[in-house]
Amino acid sequence: MKAKELKGKSTPELQRLLQNNREKLRQLRFDLSSKKIKNVRELRKIRKGIARILTVLKS
Repeated sequence: MKAKELKGKSTPELQRLLQNNREKLRQLRFDLSSKKIKNVRELRKIRKGIARILTVLKS
């Protein structure tokens, strides 16, 4: 999700999105450790999404 799209969302929506992304990241890490995941770039994409959300929340 782009930063411009995130700026248009309310704080509760961003908090919910952040929580969902952190849960996805946790699940992907478990899948990675059990060798179930094929696309390891997905981890990077989720981490960057979390950073974008946190940046918008702080500003």
